[in-house]
Formats: sequence, structure tokens, C-alpha cells
Amino acid sequence: MKMKSFYAIVILLISTLTFSFTYRNNDPLSDKGFVDLFNGKNWDGWYLKLKNGDDEMAKKVYAIDNGMVHVFKNMPDSLDLGTGENGTHGLFYTNKKYSKYILRFEYKWGSKITNNFDRWQYDAGIYYHVTDDKIWPTGIEYQIRYNHVSDANHTGDFITGGTSLNWFAAKDSSTFLLPQKGGLSTGQRKNKMLLANPNVEYNALNNQWNQCEVIVMGDKYTIHKLNGVIVNMGTDLSVGEGIIGFQSETAEIYYKNIKIKEFDEIIPMEKFIK
Repeated sequence: MKMKSFYAIVILLISTLTFSFTYRNNDPLSDKGFVDLFNGKNWDGWYLKLKNGDDEMAKKVYAIDNGMVHVFKNMPDSLDLGTGENGTHGLFYTNKKYSKYILRFEYKWGSKITNNFDRWQYDAGIYYHVTDDKIWPTGIEYQIRYNHVSDANHTGDFITGGTSLNWFAAKDSSTFLLPQKGGLSTGQRKNKMLLANPNVEYNALNNQWNQCEVIVMGDKYTIHKLNGVIVNMGTDLSVGEGIIGFQSETAEIYYKNIKIKEFDEIIPMEKFIK
């Protein structure tokens, strides 16, 4: 009996430790479970696409530089300004579709400028839940943008290109506000630019990195974070999965530490909002 009791205790301890280890690794708030989406060495798992369809130019627009993606590294300091030409608009896309995940990445601005910079200034972004890969695609955009004229940051804005979602804002406001802080549902918003909370610290033209995060659970909800702060959110998405793409647009930009953590089931939104 003593030996059986001993074995029972050992089994209980092993089970407890196994559960604890599994929970820590599956905890949505844990840093564990993230994998590199971009390996920093080559384009395995990705493909490049420009508006002008030039595959050789795409290799110049999207350069791999010391483990980062350096957009416009191999291009002139200014390109096609004021001409209306924007053939270097494009994205580097994942081969795989994703649905329920946390996507993390960092970006910083360079100094080169291109095409319609005079209208959109420092402009780029990422698209997710993309259902086609045209330029520009049908999907949801995490906007990355800095207007140096007005010193306004727009990183985290939604652009719901061909899609829709339910968005939240304060009464008579044009910027996002968490429902927990009084934000009101504005209903389904399709083909709209939905402005993020602007009251967040950010890095613009100082050669410093910004940390970005997209938390998206199928078609249930999506959350945009910038430097650890929730800046935008939507629910009841019209799309539930798709490929992911990182943009080239009007200005030189660097992307690094592109990582993803996938989930098998929907994680309640309350886990991420406190």
C-alpha cells in the first residue's frame, strides 16, 4: 500500500507539472509559443508582388538586410515624385492563410521617399485576412503612417478595403475609444479609414523602432496595439482568415522581428483587454 501511495503521489506530481507547463505555453498572454514568420535570411514562406508586376524590381524594393526587411534599400533617394507613377506599391505576402493568432513586428522609418509622398507622407502598413492579393487587396489593414506636416501619427488605423467590421468610438468622435471606457458601437463600417487612438507614444523620424501587435480571432474580433497600448479594435469581421502582407508605399521603411502565435480556438477578447 505504501508503494502504491508513493507511485500515486509521483503520478499526481507529474500530471500537475505537465498541466502547469502546458498552461504556461498556451497562455495567450505568455510570450511563449511565438515563431518566426520571417526567418531573416530568405523569402521562404513568402512571395513578393508589386503593382507594376515587375518581379525583378520587387527584389530591389524588398531587400533582406541584416535580418530585417529593408523596403527601398536599393532604390533612389526619391522615385517618381509628382509623376502619378506608383508601380513600386506592393506587398510581400505569406504563402499560408491564418485565422486566429497574435502577430508581432517592429518597424522604423528611413529617409527615402517615393511617388505620392506629397499626399500620404510616410505611409505603409500590413494587410491581414487578405482574400486576394491584388494591389491593393481585399483585407483589413493595420495602417502604418506618419504625417510630418501635421506631426500626426496614424499607426494602428483600420482601412477596411473591401471588408467590414463593427467599430467603436466616443460620441461625436472620429477616433477609437475602448467600449470599457465609453466607446460606442458605430455599426458595420465597410471600405473606411477608422482612426486609432492618437494619444500613444510613438517613434517617427528618430531612427527608433515601434512595436506593433495584431490580435485577431477569426471573424470575431481584431485588436491593434502600438508600443504595448491598444489603439484600435473591431468586432464582427466580414472575413475570418487570409494571407498576411507587408507594404511598400510612399517611404523607406524597415520591418523586423515578424513573429506569430496561432491558436486552435477563439480566445475571449476579455483576456487581452484590462
